[in-house]
Amino acid sequence: MLSPNGFSQKIINLERRTFSLQIQKFENGYFVSVTEGINKIGSMVVSLATGPTPITTTIIPSRTESLFLKLIAERISTRIRGIVLVSTFIQKELEPNTAKALMSEIMEMIESD
Repeated sequence: MLSPNGFSQKIINLERRTFSLQIQKFENGYFVSVTEGINKIGSMVVSLATGPTPITTTIIPSRTESLFLKLIAERISTRIRGIVLVSTFIQKELEPNTAKALMSEIMEMIESD
């Protein structure tokens, strides 16, 4: 659940890996950060959904997790009809089950707002 100032943080342990999920809510969108290990800004994507199809742009390219980044940004922006900026700093490639679990946790945090 987001705090009164619109910020939420959650630590998740999956497959012997620790991820920090941080979400900052704004009037017109969200900033979502997914980091593994220490908190760092990593690959970054922005998505804007005002019509039927979101417009998504890569700001800082990812070597391995570009689909994961794009899916998170587009799913949230479509749901809220706003802007979503997603940053990920992941140390090694995500397994499909790990990516799915992270996506579920992020959506749960957004929806509990």
